[in-house]
Amino acid sequence: MGAAIPPVRRSSAAGAVLNAILDHGPVARSTVARLTGLSPAAVSGHSAQFLARGLIRESRETAGPRGLGRPHIPLEIDTGRYLVAGAHIAVLHTTLSLMDLRGRVVAQDRRPHQGTDPDRVLRGLAARLPGLVDAHAGERSVLAFGVATGQWVDPAGGVVVDHPRLGWRDVPVREVLAADSGLPVHVDSHARALARAEQLFGAVRTRDSAVVLFIGAVVDAAFATGGVVHRGPHSGAGSVAHLPVGADGAPGPGAPGPSRQPAAEPCSCGTAGCLQSEVSEPTLLRRAVERGLPVRVFRDLVDLALEGEPVAVELFRRRARLVGRVAALLLDMFDPEVLVVVEPGAGRLAECLADLRDEVGARSWVCDDPEQAVVASSFIGSALAVAGCAVALGALYADPLGSWPVLPAAS
Repeated sequence: MGAAIPPVRRSSAAGAVLNAILDHGPVARSTVARLTGLSPAAVSGHSAQFLARGLIRESRETAGPRGLGRPHIPLEIDTGRYLVAGAHIAVLHTTLSLMDLRGRVVAQDRRPHQGTDPDRVLRGLAARLPGLVDAHAGERSVLAFGVATGQWVDPAGGVVVDHPRLGWRDVPVREVLAADSGLPVHVDSHARALARAEQLFGAVRTRDSAVVLFIGAVVDAAFATGGVVHRGPHSGAGSVAHLPVGADGAPGPGAPGPSRQPAAEPCSCGTAGCLQSEVSEPTLLRRAVERGLPVRVFRDLVDLALEGEPVAVELFRRRARLVGRVAALLLDMFDPEVLVVVEPGAGRLAECLADLRDEVGARSWVCDDPEQAVVASSFIGSALAVAGCAVALGALYADPLGSWPVLPAAS
């Protein structure tokens, strides 16, 4: 038996054709028609427009089955003409990146904030972009600029509605960056952006239904069903930071060091023991310092855990068990095909993913196979660079014949 065919994406007819070429290219037009259910004439028409816009290219001819019939000229995504730019705005730093049309990160540049005034941060991103493009784009043009950040983001308005950790409220990200960069700007939450990235370039099983749980300096989630990432009428879907997880979570069997059960962390919402207050990067870093680890930034703690330092590993395993509690709840609430965890411990330490899955197995009423239902992100190590670009690429693949100023007008 051959490899399983990914489910056809639900989108516009043009989007369905381009996504089929992304999934299967180099691929014949006749195969695209079969995969999408569109007529051969419709596929040929859309393909001609994509060729004219430089989004796809024709590969070398191949003969039909057993050498019979007319030769096929396969189609594939053209990565030689265009890129998208992306920015992820974290609590402590920004990550600026470039990505080709197949979702490969071409370049990235992470820098700490020099103050979090929104105008300064956004104009700083726009000012850095030309240098990154000059150094890495070559002859390729940038189609659009995607921006991702945590907390409450309104994609339709291009606005960060509320980001308490940055002190941002109703910040017009699209307006500022479009004026300064001259590019179309698309804005979304990083959890929804990474859910879209999984659908485009990551785990095939995320196509129909998925939950993405993002654990970083802030904590949030995204929910996708029917191939569409849910936003909600107020663009507030995915706010899971204040779900209660309690304060226990002592080391499990085989975990090093004495059992420690820290008191519930106070939270900005006024209730102790919320998910974000217990598992966020600042909490883990502070606890690491309290236990004598020589760490200054969260990356130091990750490195120690990867080296096997017992206290660092214990902190990440406790985090995994607490995340597992919420993962079990989300699995029961949404019953998705797969739950994707964006967190370095689950992505890079086998014992953390095992602990998280054990917690799901013990607590979920719906999930009977945590090893299949709970997976690490496809983008561990590059999630922040991917997130911003995925916002822009998601818009392109949803509407490839729309108004994209750099592209020739669609006929």
